[in-house]
Amino acid sequence: MLVEDRGQWSSKTEYLLVVAGNVVGLGNVWRFPYLCYKNGGGAFLVPYCLLAVVVGIPLFLLETAMGQYTQEGFVTCWRKLCPLAQGIGYGYFMIKCFDLCYIIIQAWTLVYLGFSFSPSLPWSNCNNSWNTVLCVDLLCQTSLVRRRVLGISGGIDQLGSVRWDLTLSLLVSWVCCYFSIWKGVQSSGKVTYVTTTFPYLMLLILLIRGLTLPGAWDGITFYLYPDLNRLADLEVWMEAGSQIIFSYSLARGTLQVLGSYNDYENNCYKDSFWLCLLNSGTSFFAGFVVFSVLGFMAHKKGVTVDKVADSGPGLAFIVYPEATAMMPLPQFWSVCFFLMLFFLSVDTFVITFYSCFVTSVSDLFPKHLRGPGRSEVFVLLVCLFFFLTQLILVTEGGVYVFHLIDYYGSTGACQYVMMLLQCLALAWGFGCERVTNIIGDMTGHRPAVFFCICWKYIIPVLSLLALIMYLVGYMHLKFNNWYSYPDWAYALGLLMTLSSVLMVPLWAVGQMCVTPGSFVQVTAHPPVSWLPNRSRNRLRAKQAFSVECSHTLGSTFPAPVVGTEGPSLSFHSPSSSAIQDILLITRFYW
Repeated sequence: MLVEDRGQWSSKTEYLLVVAGNVVGLGNVWRFPYLCYKNGGGAFLVPYCLLAVVVGIPLFLLETAMGQYTQEGFVTCWRKLCPLAQGIGYGYFMIKCFDLCYIIIQAWTLVYLGFSFSPSLPWSNCNNSWNTVLCVDLLCQTSLVRRRVLGISGGIDQLGSVRWDLTLSLLVSWVCCYFSIWKGVQSSGKVTYVTTTFPYLMLLILLIRGLTLPGAWDGITFYLYPDLNRLADLEVWMEAGSQIIFSYSLARGTLQVLGSYNDYENNCYKDSFWLCLLNSGTSFFAGFVVFSVLGFMAHKKGVTVDKVADSGPGLAFIVYPEATAMMPLPQFWSVCFFLMLFFLSVDTFVITFYSCFVTSVSDLFPKHLRGPGRSEVFVLLVCLFFFLTQLILVTEGGVYVFHLIDYYGSTGACQYVMMLLQCLALAWGFGCERVTNIIGDMTGHRPAVFFCICWKYIIPVLSLLALIMYLVGYMHLKFNNWYSYPDWAYALGLLMTLSSVLMVPLWAVGQMCVTPGSFVQVTAHPPVSWLPNRSRNRLRAKQAFSVECSHTLGSTFPAPVVGTEGPSLSFHSPSSSAIQDILLITRFYW
């Protein structure tokens, strides 16, 4: 059966927009500003920027380059890199299954967006049948307790009924998901022209509005006021590292898949630097948007900013909506904010998480899942399956399930372990020299030694230290800092974590058992004959050219090295008399 080509991005712009939409997501808006304020304000930028340089950018480049080199998803790429470590790909598969639950955030956003068109914002008063006895009017400058959207039950063991409005929003989210990626990168690339650029427009509008509000500069002062004493706190460094991993989408398999649709000669070296800079710059910029509004909110309530500051869903669905209700034209600002969240969620959870999942499964079974009609049906079936399984998230106890998955399924220990194993497999198993040679062959610019040092030593050591500190300081999840889950829920959470982490040793042990002879020789290195077609053709052309030129330059002409080590940029040492001739023909090489 003829296998259909998996395709490529229609243009470099589409690739940059998709990756920008992935890395510039909700973590920039609702997580970074709060972490910056909480961990020393401007001083937090010191560990954040340092870890971005030694962890974020090198790992971003490594993952993107390996996807571009293999032209495969996050599972099958390991067959061509380090077959013994293919369990890392299956670990990513499990993480992606849990990641897809984040689409519920898009469903929440749609419900709030619908309410934003009401003549009076529902969360601005207590004249609603669903308010609790704890609810008081905003004018009393006290906190609201809202239960309308989620209808939260008493615990995870009280799931209650399915909420029809959330179910409808979840269905709409999955329909949007299907039509965003049903044609592969040809459709998802086009969608990002709107979904990636619109949030930046909204951030700019919200910033201009925020800075004109009374108390805005008090909020910005809270955001950036440097507390240098916090730099001695290891927790600050841990949270800076976790933010880098989370916002850069590291150790999730996403960057490999997005990079795999690039042309072999794409300059991923330059792309990685600018995309990481865009991500961190957007995070810093979003802080001014968020804290200018929080400063206004604190001014209206007569309290300090720390009394209203929050992160995560609390910021997006409680604090910020309450702030918009205090502004003139509250419906307009509420619509702007939730439209921005909607498009951010489309980029992050739909186009990248889901498309990466579908791509990697399709690469596992290309003969059955690619081709006219087959890919569309497969995407539809997967959407339907996850919609039905996620109905548990739209029950009255669904928010407890969501937080359990968020805490145990795809963050924390999972990512630290995957970062560690990925660097060990590529920098030590596949070979750091090979990696730099490959990047040089693709881009024409061999990475500096600094990147090898990061991949081989710095990132593995920091990942191991972070994992140890996470395990030592581990505490059971508590919802809203008061609800403790039952023991069976914690056991289920531990099983979620192990489901991805254990894939790596289980696959390695399985390979050892089924591989005859020296399993290390066979499974720890990629097949000798494998090399990307584009690279093989270029190297053959170089070899032919070197043979032709040897008649005039003699044996001093450098012969490209091709073999089990992959494409190499190393040359045999020429004599000094031939240096000028070699310089004249280097244009052919690069």
